[in-house]
Amino acid sequence: MAATVNLDPHYKVKGYARNMLIGQLADATGLATQTIRFYEREGLLPTPTRGPNGYRRYDDATMNRLTFIRTAQAAGLTLGEIRSIVDLRDDGDSPCAHVTSLLSAKLADVRARRRELDALAAELEHLLTRSKRLDPGDCSDADVCHILTGAI
Repeated sequence: MAATVNLDPHYKVKGYARNMLIGQLADATGLATQTIRFYEREGLLPTPTRGPNGYRRYDDATMNRLTFIRTAQAAGLTLGEIRSIVDLRDDGDSPCAHVTSLLSAKLADVRARRRELDALAAELEHLLTRSKRLDPGDCSDADVCHILTGAI
């Protein structure tokens, strides 16, 4: 006599793919159902299969894709950049070189922005030092605020 084992659907078994409704997928990924539908419309997710009742049905591959999208967004990639990666993968190509290029460009942007923020911080420190030396009574209506007027 064969034994039947009922596994929790969260266990991965070779050849077994979960068949989730959108609410279950949203709960599993921590995303709103509207976000999942948006990603579908934007072509970031494959078109889901539909059950006999017309409800969308999702599998583990969709959950993995959503995890990838969230990780890519956390790395600062835009949805357009993520779509370019997904398109490469969906065309059967390995996107690793493309991802490396995108991440390198993103890092360069972050470093440039950091330099800009450092310059802004120095300017703000200069203005705060200036504000401590100036007398508010010397500020004219034409100046609006003499901390921000005049030679910097």
